[in-house]
Amino acid sequence: MDKRAKKILFETYWKNGCWTRPLGGKRHTDEADFLYAKEKGLMFDPLSISHDDCVSKIVELASEIPQDKLAKAFLSSLSTRRLELRSAIASWFIAKQLPPHRYMPVAYSDDKELCGVCKEFSLKGVGEAQYIVEQEHYENEDLNVLNFERIKWGGVRYGELLYTLFDLEQFQKEYITEPTDDDIAIFHDILKVIESSSPNDYPGKLRDRLSDVSGLKSNKDERTKLLEILACIGILKPASLDRPTNIRNEWRFVEFWRGKDKYDKEVVRNIFGEYI
Repeated sequence: MDKRAKKILFETYWKNGCWTRPLGGKRHTDEADFLYAKEKGLMFDPLSISHDDCVSKIVELASEIPQDKLAKAFLSSLSTRRLELRSAIASWFIAKQLPPHRYMPVAYSDDKELCGVCKEFSLKGVGEAQYIVEQEHYENEDLNVLNFERIKWGGVRYGELLYTLFDLEQFQKEYITEPTDDDIAIFHDILKVIESSSPNDYPGKLRDRLSDVSGLKSNKDERTKLLEILACIGILKPASLDRPTNIRNEWRFVEFWRGKDKYDKEVVRNIFGEYI
C-alpha cells in the first residue's frame, strides 16, 4: 500500500485522534493529492448506482470469490495488522445470504421509506438491531470514507449495500498470501480466549481479554470490529436473542453473545479447517 496515498486518505477524515470537520458539508482533499491517491487505488470518484444494480453486483461478486481466499485473507491479517483484508469475509458471508431482489419500498417513518427485503434481511439473526435503511438510488456517494474505515478499523458498515459492494470489489484486487504459523497460532489463541470466557461475560469483556493474545497487535476499536466480524460469519453465535444489553450499546452482530455461548466449532471447521 502506497504510504503517501494512505496518508492523504487518512488525513481527509482523521486528525489528532478524531474525525476531521467537513467544510461546507463536505471534506476537502487537495486536487493533486486526490489524483495521486486515486492513481494508487486508495481514493475514488463519487459513485451513483441504483439499489437493484448494487444488489445484482453483490450477488455476482459473492459467487465469484472463493471462500478459501477469504479464510486466507482473514488469517493473514492477524499478524500483519492488514485490517482491510479482515473485513471482506464478513461482507462475503452477508452477501451469500442476500437474496437477489428488486427494490420493494415500505414505510420506515413519516417521511422515509426503505427496501422491505433489505429490512427483513438486516434483521436476520441480529435480533433488535437497527434497520439498514437502503435507498432506491444512491447519488454521488463517498467511497473514500468507506475505504478509510476499511483500512483503519477493518470496516464499520457491515451489511450496508454500498459497503458490501465496495468491500468485495476491493478484495477482488488483492493478492492474498498463505497464512504464516504465527497467524494460525494467533487464531488458535483467540479461540482459546473465547472458550475460556466466564458464562456471563458480555462482548466487552471478551474484547478486553483479547488484548492479551500474543502477536495480535490491536487497539480497542480494532478488537471491537474483530468480534463483529466473528459474529457476522457465525463463529460467535448467541444461543438466545432475548437477553439484556448494556445501556450504552456499541454492538450490532455480537450484541447478544455471552461467555456461555463460547464459539461454534463446526463453523470454524467449515471456514478454516484447512489451517486448524
